[in-house]
Amino acid sequence: MLDIKYIKNNVEKVKDAVRNKQLEKTINIDDLLGVYDEYSNLLREVESLRTERNKISESVTKLTGDEKTAAISKGKQLKEEMGEKESALKELKDKFDRLMLWVPNVPADDVPIGQDSTGNVIVRTYGEKKSFDFEPKNHLELIENLGIADTKRGAKIGGFRSYFIVGKGMLLEQAILRYALDHMVEQGFTPMNVPVMVDKRFLVGTGYFPWGEEDHYSIDETIGLAGTAEVALTSYYADEVLEEKDLPVKVVGLSPCFRKEVGSYGKDTQGIFRVHYFNKVEQVLLLPEGEDLSREWHDKMLGYAEDVVKGLGLSYQVLLMCTGDMGAGQRRKYDIETWFEGEKKYRETHSDSYFLEFQARRLNMRYKAADGTTKYVSTINNTVAATPRLMAAVLESYQQKDGSVVVPEVLRKYTGFDVITPIRK
Repeated sequence: MLDIKYIKNNVEKVKDAVRNKQLEKTINIDDLLGVYDEYSNLLREVESLRTERNKISESVTKLTGDEKTAAISKGKQLKEEMGEKESALKELKDKFDRLMLWVPNVPADDVPIGQDSTGNVIVRTYGEKKSFDFEPKNHLELIENLGIADTKRGAKIGGFRSYFIVGKGMLLEQAILRYALDHMVEQGFTPMNVPVMVDKRFLVGTGYFPWGEEDHYSIDETIGLAGTAEVALTSYYADEVLEEKDLPVKVVGLSPCFRKEVGSYGKDTQGIFRVHYFNKVEQVLLLPEGEDLSREWHDKMLGYAEDVVKGLGLSYQVLLMCTGDMGAGQRRKYDIETWFEGEKKYRETHSDSYFLEFQARRLNMRYKAADGTTKYVSTINNTVAATPRLMAAVLESYQQKDGSVVVPEVLRKYTGFDVITPIRK
């Protein structure tokens, strides 16, 4: 959430953010400011009436006769008038608060302006694409031949985009997750097992609601399923005040994630790339305020994710996302797209975003600075590993001519085996 003072002082910049993030259908900044002005004016009227009534109440005890009767009558009149105005004031405040939830974060100055993925900018590319002396298979063919996943029975049990991961496939998936988790613990991040059923106010607080509400599963009116551990990790200190000396807070979560994928109808319907539930290692950072500090850590956290992809021996590219291909709450965002050898294209596997105080304002998450003032923390989050998507990239990259898949060396201490052989050719 942006500060209303910032919005009033940067109207055109905020309007540009709404337009460039393609959110014009969800919020009109002029309407928001009109409601705020109406609310502010009415608030002043209520406060003036309250002051006048308090003065009358104080004077009544000193009055007698007709003067006292008149003062009491005036007090009752003011109370009735205040009641009507306070009721209207509450309605205006509720309306203003609802509108504020739809105001997006302003992109950083170096974020490219664009409508969709075609506006993203390649920052760097790493690794050499492998050269096979055979036609490489995609991950769907591989998992079927290896017998390590079952999408047909998954659909039977769980519906469309459901799956089983079986045998050595399950051990490989867990190895990727544990490898990523261990890497983050080595970087000083505290590991957490987090709730995946969360109060919806924390989905609002982290900026997934109201924009992405249709892509989340609901348990009931107040509880939803989280699409990422970011929700719980970022909200951990909601409504609390930290000490600056305790920042940065570095946490990493491993959790199942749930998404409806409502905007992906007809996309990636085969295999285990785009699914309704998956497992993910997510890193979250809480920082003191400051754009430069957030940008420094934004790059560091990207580096931690790159370490994991490099360690797995995969090729990838880093993209700086354009305004039309980033979230409403994000100030700046990188994606890592990993090369899928069987599909012969880069696919998104990681996202790295910073928000400044946008999420913290919504979550009422603050810290006491060294100078004694109280400020909002800045937040950053980034994927470390999401699988089975990342496992699919490993399978395609490490496939052999005989249909087997070699396990990346860094994972073997977790799997206990070096190769997965096909059950059929």
